Formats: sequence, structure tokens, C-alpha cells
Amino acid sequence: MQDTLPFLPKNNPFPPLLSSHHHHHHHHHHHHKHHDFPSLSRSRNLHFPTFSSKTIATTPLPPKPHPKIPSISPPPPSPSCHSDFQEKMLYLDSIGLDFFSLIRHHPPIITASLCDLKSTVDFLAYVNFTKLELRRILSMCPDILTAKPTSLLPIFTFLLREARVNGSDLKKVINRRPRLLACNVETQLRPTLYFLQNIGISEVKKHTCLLSCSVENKLIPRMEYFQKIGFSYRETISMFRRFPQLFNYSIKENYEPKLNYFVVEMGRDLREIREFPQYFSFSLENRIKPRHQCCVEKGVCFPLPVLLKTSEVEFRNRLEVCCNSTLPFKGSPLWCTKNCDI
Repeated sequence: MQDTLPFLPKNNPFPPLLSSHHHHHHHHHHHHKHHDFPSLSRSRNLHFPTFSSKTIATTPLPPKPHPKIPSISPPPPSPSCHSDFQEKMLYLDSIGLDFFSLIRHHPPIITASLCDLKSTVDFLAYVNFTKLELRRILSMCPDILTAKPTSLLPIFTFLLREARVNGSDLKKVINRRPRLLACNVETQLRPTLYFLQNIGISEVKKHTCLLSCSVENKLIPRMEYFQKIGFSYRETISMFRRFPQLFNYSIKENYEPKLNYFVVEMGRDLREIREFPQYFSFSLENRIKPRHQCCVEKGVCFPLPVLLKTSEVEFRNRLEVCCNSTLPFKGSPLWCTKNCDI
């Protein structure tokens, strides 16, 4: 595996170092836990509900019905817990992270031990993320902070071995989509990879942002939408294969308004979208509407790629050429398409 991890220092082959590091860390962590057990009992018990009856029995609170979720009514923090809370705040602040903003977005950080938070940050620093990158990644996806190195390592392995991401691109992939590090390989990443490969997207490594998407809640509903408006299953698959970013767009905020404008205002054939699904990547207000209106004013109709992909200068030039030309079939609404190379 070390040859698939070129982003790591060459003199430190990853698995042996990590395993010894992890072993050492585990030993240290175990010691820490044993040593500080009274002060951490509150947060630890949230992870091991079997202890909670014992904790409730030893607290001086009046007996309450056993809560379904232990975190709803934890025993009052002892002074040492309070100092752990402050230490976490100071530690996260030292990385440039705002503790209160993080816990608002991901409450489990409150109960995570300082030791666990440090080991996660150390692991990410160890795989060469800079302090600035760490700050950005953890602010965007605070869930990563409560993931242990033992659950992060399989994600890196999956991206390299199964999604075939190049080692040199690994950091770029995570920086672009930090949420990947908060996903489970077995239940999220691998099923999505298989789904994308099955519909014929061969180089998933170019579309790693999609790996954190749910097949049931995000990918399939988008494909069903296009079938509902009249595309066949085969046509739909062909569109997503040609333009996988199509999965990233919202049905309500992207597909619907753009399709509505395409059919009602532009009066064009849906087959054009089948050939050019990139239509959905252009801004309705800033690109699609103004360019279509220009064409209407000049009595010109361009194919979609010419209408949308060309630069402003080239688009204006093409309009000029079409308007100044005295071609005999100027009356036809498609009169200019034959002059325009797509």
C-alpha cells in the first residue's frame, strides 16, 4: 500500500508507522481514560449506555425514568469536566475553530474527549493537511472531529484503492468535498461507487464529490425526474453518464425553472437537452435568459452549445455574422445553425 500513498513522506511508510502510532496512541488513550475516568464518566457514559443506570444510581438526583437517549439528561458536570470543556475550547481555538459554532452544527463534540479530538486532528495533520486546510475542512464539516482515526483510515484506503484516486490528488479531493471524511465506507461510499459504475460512469475519480451522495435520496430521484418528464431510461442514463455533475443540481431550484423556461419561453425540443445536458450548469438569469433574448431580438436560433458555451465576445461575433449575412433562408427560425460549428 505504501506505493499508493505518494502524498506521505517517503521515509515513513504509512501502514507500519500508523499502526505503531495507533498502537501507541491506543495505549496512551487507554491510560488517559483510566486515569481520568471520574472526570470523563459523564461523556463516556453517553457512548456506553450500559453504565448509565449505575451513574444515575450514584448521582444525588431524585430518581427519574431512564431516558431513551442518555444525552438528554446527563448528570451535572463536575469541576474537572468543566476544565475539560475549557481545554477543548482552547484547543479548538488554537487551530482557529470556534467551539460554539462547531457544537451548534454538531452537538456530539460537547461529549467527545479532548484526547479523541486531538487524535483526529493529529491524524489529519499526519496525512499532510495544513493548519489552514484543517480549519476549512473542520468548519465545513464539524462531524469529522468526532470521527476516530480508525474510521478515517478506511476512507483514505477506499478512495485510493476502490475509487482509484491518485495519491497526489487525494488532498484536493478531500478539500473539495470534506463530507467524504464523515461517510461510512460500507453503507455510503461503496454503494454509491457501485451505482455510478453501474450506470456507466467509468472514471468516478473525476466525480468524487458524488460519492458522499445517497443513492436512494439523491441520485435515483434525479434520474426518475427526467423519466417522469418524458425521457426513456436509456436516454436518462446517457445524459447522466455524459454529464455526471447533473446529479448535483436541485430538482426544485435548478431542473424545474430551467426546463420550464426551455419549453415555455424558448419553445425548444427536449431532444436538445438529451444531447446537451450541460444546459443545467448555466445560470438562468445571467446566461440562458439574456442570450436567448438577444437571439429573439435578432431573429436568430443557435444550437444550445453555441448559445451557452461560447464566450461573450464570440457570441456577439456570431450574432453579427448571422445578422449581416444575406442568406436566402433567413426567414427560417433555424437559418443560422448551419453556419455554426458546435
